[in-house]
Amino acid sequence: MARIRNRRKPVAEMNVVPYIDVMLVLLVIFMVTAPMLNQGVKVDLPQVSSEVLPQDNDSQVLTISIKSDKSYYWNMGAEVDTDTVQDRALTLEEMTRAVTAIINQTRSQGKQVQVFVRGDKAVDYGTVMSAMGGLQQAGVGNVGLITEAP
Repeated sequence: MARIRNRRKPVAEMNVVPYIDVMLVLLVIFMVTAPMLNQGVKVDLPQVSSEVLPQDNDSQVLTISIKSDKSYYWNMGAEVDTDTVQDRALTLEEMTRAVTAIINQTRSQGKQVQVFVRGDKAVDYGTVMSAMGGLQQAGVGNVGLITEAP
């Protein structure tokens, strides 16, 4: 009698289950760490009881932060060419010049700019109004104020 050999061909498929496991672990890590990320410098924001406004996804967001020592900082997405000015405290005049340059550059690219002010609750009203006046000189028409959610 002739023997029938049952030869199996090697499977040429790659097992992707370990890769899916790694991706799920990375997803969990990013979901846990994302809420912990802060934007800009530490500012103690005032609290209000209003609803959160919807954000326009087609525009760039420029955030001006005012610390309790009346120093100004700015922060914007990485799409705009910026120098290291955002990493150090600015005077009102320096902030106005930096915002003017950012606004002109962003508008020349055909994009809109949304400007928000994050003022520390220990900063007096006059300092925030000075910042808003500087933003108006820089060509900003509308300014949003950022507060803590209740």
